[in-house]
Amino acid sequence: LSSVPLQILFYVNGIYYIFYFLATLAMIVYKSQVFSYPDDFLGPDLALLFIMAILEVLRLSLAFCFLRGSKGNLTEEEAPLGLSLVITVGSVILSVYFLVWQTYVLKADVIINAVLLFTYGLESVLKVIAIAAFV
Repeated sequence: LSSVPLQILFYVNGIYYIFYFLATLAMIVYKSQVFSYPDDFLGPDLALLFIMAILEVLRLSLAFCFLRGSKGNLTEEEAPLGLSLVITVGSVILSVYFLVWQTYVLKADVIINAVLLFTYGLESVLKVIAIAAFV
């Protein structure tokens, strides 16, 4: 009953998030050097990026853990996938923050956040289908 497309998407999303984190961090540093980035907003933007990284690690480790073997999808357990789905909501909110509400939004921010939101949406649909199949 486990979903192969979902498992592949977990892996791809894990790799993409590493790129996303590094690109967003580099863009925040770039914006702080090139633009007059208010000091009051630089700290919160960086803090939210690191909070998002922690959520992403939790989210993916509940669904697919590289070190301890697979959970959720491969063991056909609803609870880890459901909790991962709930954490995805927090990640989506933070991604929307970086897409819309951060101090400066570059075109590159729009592109990488749109891809991330698309993968979150696709992953969420596949999680709901997998949970329904497990039940």
